[in-house]
Amino acid sequence: QVQLVESGGGLVQPGGSLRLSCAASGSIFSIYDMGWYRQTPGKQRELVTMSTSAGNTNYVDSVKGRFTISRDNAKNTVYLQMNSLKLEDTAVYYCYAKLLLWGRKVAYDYWGRGTQVTVSS
Repeated sequence: QVQLVESGGGLVQPGGSLRLSCAASGSIFSIYDMGWYRQTPGKQRELVTMSTSAGNTNYVDSVKGRFTISRDNAKNTVYLQMNSLKLEDTAVYYCYAKLLLWGRKVAYDYWGRGTQVTVSS
């Protein structure tokens, strides 16, 4: 069984910072992409940032220069450092990973349960 467990969400004032973490555990043979999505009520889940196994990263335009994704492959963990937070960053943030499990031939998408980030004065 595979789990992605997020932590680090919370309430922060505009201009503040938060750091999200997501640890993958289970019968994992290899991790390909890891990243973060976010969703607000009534809207589709949107990609915030992705880190590929090749070391490439991409960001949605609205967070460029403010958010930074990083990975610790030894710990199967991905981080999201969020600086200069804005009201519009308020959302549930979901961890994502494309994982190849032991004994499998195909990698599949896995999701965390989400962590709430609220930016408010």
